Amino acid sequence: MERREEQPGAAGAGAAPALDFTVENVEKALHQLYYDPNIENKNLAQKWLMQAQVSPQAWHFSWQLLQPDKVPEIQYFGASALHIKISRYWSDIPTDQYESLKAQLFTQITRFASGSKIVLTRLCVALASLALSMMPDAWPCAVADMVRLFQAEDSPVDGQGRCLALLELLTVLPEEFQTSRLPQYRKGLVRTSLAVECGAVFPLLEQLLQQPSSPSCVRQKVLKCFSSWVQLEVPLQDCEALIQAAFAALQDSELFDSSVEAIVNAISQPDAQRYVNTLLKLIPLVLGLQEQLRQAVQNGDMETSHGICRIAVALGENHSRALLDQVEHWQSFLALVNMIMFCTGIPGHYPVNETTSSLTLTFWYTLQDDILSFEAEKQAVYQQVYRPVYFQLVDVLLHKAQFPSDEEYGFWSSDEKEQFRIYRVDISDTLMYVYEMLGAELLSNLYDKLGRLLTSSEEPYSWQHTEALLYGFQSIAETIDVNYSDVVPGLIGLIPRISISNVQLADTVMFTIGALSEWLADHPVMINSVLPLVLHALGNPELSVSSVSTLKKICRECKYDLPPYAANIVAVSQDVLMKQIHKRLIFLPTLQLDVARTDHPCSAPQTSQCMWLMQALGFLLSALQVEEILKNLHSLISPYIQQLEKLAEEIPNPSNKLAIVHILGLLSNLFTTLDISHHEDDHEGPELRKLPVPQGPNPVVVVLQQVFQLIQKVLSKWLNDAQVVEAVCAIFEKSVKTLLDDFAPMVPQLCEMLGRMYSTIPQASALDLTRQLVHIFAHEPAHFPPIEALFLLVTSVTLTLFQQGPSDKPQKEIPRTDLPQPPTAIPALLFDDWLMGGPRDHPDIVDSFMQLLAQALKRKPDLFLCERLDVKAVFQCAVLALKFPEAPTVKASCGFFTELLPRCGEVESVGKVVQEDGRMLLIAVLEAIGGQASRSLMDCFADILFALNKHCFSLLSMWIKEALQPPGFPSARLSPEQKDTFSQQILRERVNKRRVKEMVKEFTLLCRGLHGTDYTADY
Repeated sequence: MERREEQPGAAGAGAAPALDFTVENVEKALHQLYYDPNIENKNLAQKWLMQAQVSPQAWHFSWQLLQPDKVPEIQYFGASALHIKISRYWSDIPTDQYESLKAQLFTQITRFASGSKIVLTRLCVALASLALSMMPDAWPCAVADMVRLFQAEDSPVDGQGRCLALLELLTVLPEEFQTSRLPQYRKGLVRTSLAVECGAVFPLLEQLLQQPSSPSCVRQKVLKCFSSWVQLEVPLQDCEALIQAAFAALQDSELFDSSVEAIVNAISQPDAQRYVNTLLKLIPLVLGLQEQLRQAVQNGDMETSHGICRIAVALGENHSRALLDQVEHWQSFLALVNMIMFCTGIPGHYPVNETTSSLTLTFWYTLQDDILSFEAEKQAVYQQVYRPVYFQLVDVLLHKAQFPSDEEYGFWSSDEKEQFRIYRVDISDTLMYVYEMLGAELLSNLYDKLGRLLTSSEEPYSWQHTEALLYGFQSIAETIDVNYSDVVPGLIGLIPRISISNVQLADTVMFTIGALSEWLADHPVMINSVLPLVLHALGNPELSVSSVSTLKKICRECKYDLPPYAANIVAVSQDVLMKQIHKRLIFLPTLQLDVARTDHPCSAPQTSQCMWLMQALGFLLSALQVEEILKNLHSLISPYIQQLEKLAEEIPNPSNKLAIVHILGLLSNLFTTLDISHHEDDHEGPELRKLPVPQGPNPVVVVLQQVFQLIQKVLSKWLNDAQVVEAVCAIFEKSVKTLLDDFAPMVPQLCEMLGRMYSTIPQASALDLTRQLVHIFAHEPAHFPPIEALFLLVTSVTLTLFQQGPSDKPQKEIPRTDLPQPPTAIPALLFDDWLMGGPRDHPDIVDSFMQLLAQALKRKPDLFLCERLDVKAVFQCAVLALKFPEAPTVKASCGFFTELLPRCGEVESVGKVVQEDGRMLLIAVLEAIGGQASRSLMDCFADILFALNKHCFSLLSMWIKEALQPPGFPSARLSPEQKDTFSQQILRERVNKRRVKEMVKEFTLLCRGLHGTDYTADY
């Protein structure tokens, strides 16, 4: 078999010469791949073999590698090479060689029918690929021919071997179709042809499956073959006989798994719901498995119970609406629902004793949705039938959510505990969803059970039962508005009566209180019933997450009712924080040794809880009088300020760096939520209770002004550490976002500090903070001068960065009063030189810089009017940034241009630069569309084209024709006609941005040679 022409690009650069792809060399490379202990040699061999598989010589050596005297590994490679040549390079095979190739493959499959199974499967896949490529025109009855050929009596292979080979071929044929690279129009033709060919397959499968003399291996292969074919969306009624035979085969343990897979695949076809009569016939078959299911559960046979559950759920979940519509058969469907309920409540703890119950949860969602989708009258009838079922489901789910005994739970692995946690989350989601069906009665039901449990004196109750009922409440209250429920007051009253002797129960109590925080805000008289529990739990490290998150929710939702409790909350919180911070500093030297231990005082989870606790205190203090806030702030943060002063005197090292970052993080989280002007409440509506806005300086600003010098001192030693700089900037950035205009007194000194920071060592976090200042204060005349000076400084320093080549030396500090001259000759820089250093080493800085420029144009275009700003250099740097490989940086650069181009008319300097250098921008955009940028970024580049067309139409119409004129630009795959069509389409569309994006997507596919391929079907 010869290949007439080499496929372009088949062998990469540096591939071995074609003459090297000989049988001997392939065998040597395979031996090296399998047996050479050197991993580099293995990788080289694998790369060489991949080139060999796609070479023209593969047609020669692949057949020779299949010779009987070769070992299976070599034969397998030969079969795989044939499959690759047929599936990927079909167009290279002359039509007059189709029959010869087909005959050779049949011969090899017949020979390997009694040989290596892995080689047989690969040869069958190769023949399947050939059949799919020839169907329906060149080989109209491919499947029937396969069956007839393997049934011939003159074959040297015994009957069972031929039968198994045929079944293997028939099994891989639909599988190969599912993964084939056939064009979409061909797939439709081949699918139709295969559907017709079922008539040659299913009778054979039925005969083999029902024939008593068929050996087990044949029957198993029949079931796998059937399972493969039904995924071609074969009509369910055509599968009826085989499905019934598969149900019968469930009694055979060797055939059980294959039978389950076949039945589930057949039932789960999307089209199966059209065949209601067949579905109704299947219900008795499924119900007939109940005794086998009970026996399996009783005997601890998890595999059998799992398989039967899969079948029941597949029928119920996929076809509940169709079966609900069959009113006269409501009892049989209800029996199926009860069978699934049994699977949900299967005895044992998930995932240690059983893994079946989780399969059923989606069914209950589906059934509820289908019931609630009926019109009101019909829905009422079904509600009457199924509400009791769903109440039973709640009981079952809460039972399944119960923890095992402490002793048993102690033996569980960490993986099993995590699976159980996820399982409980799934149960929680289901309970929340079921509330839509059962409504307030569900809460009453849970409350009655919890009340009886806690008040009964007849027998002691288990903490697991109590915890599960509370977990049910928590699941619903977290997402459903329970403010009008009449049982919540009783629940709040019951919580203090719970005897908490277990961490899991205590956690759930905390989370339940947290879920009811909004209710507590409407009923503040009840806060005192639960707040002592939360404060007591704060001191327990094992309840860190639940207690802190609950306190944060209460402080956020109930802050206006907490002043009477504020002193106590602050005192307890401060005690907890100080204990943790002391541990943190004492143990810092051993952090590297204990970094993986979650129980270590410095571990990440506990640090997160410290931050949450500070946020809670910020909410709390926001509702106090200014004098009280300042008093509490002093006692709260003074120890940290003192510690920070000590750390600022020390020589920088990893230990004190972590402590500094931790303290700065505590302050920034406190200032994130401490808002005496109540900006966060503005969206809540006029009915929200607010305190009057106090006059005078904001307490946060007062504190920041007091610690400003200290922060500058810390920076003086840590300015080259991005993490510390980021932590410092976070304090001010979060304060700015929270305080908004109240932050105004800090603007001048913060601008000066940022200028010095950025001039010394540019950091992205400084640019992000500058962007926030521009966003909030640039439009105010009083703050414009310092904002403008900072903007010009960071722009000038960043432009200098664009001029730098490779360098390991830090930049020298640039004095605040002596702004560096911006670069004016960036085009003279060689792009390759620039790529090796400067901004290419700092994509985060370029990203933040582009976002800053875009924000400046959006909020205060006057910043671009300053004579000291070299708009031309900014423009050219942004063009270079479009060529970065980092997607976020490219997106930010595109965002800058979409803000800049609309300003052509109103800002003279912008209009002049666009006129002079806009062609450079267009070429960069076309290069990106032509293949230099990721396809995921095409919408961003389309936005630039749209802006150019809308605001610079006359220039674009001239530029785009000139730019597309050179042959091979932006892609060698484009014809002049395609480029001309694209330019005309773009110039015509000045209104519909979505249409421009579609044009760009089409054009980039043409540029990349992907247009019309399956690879881009969903693009």
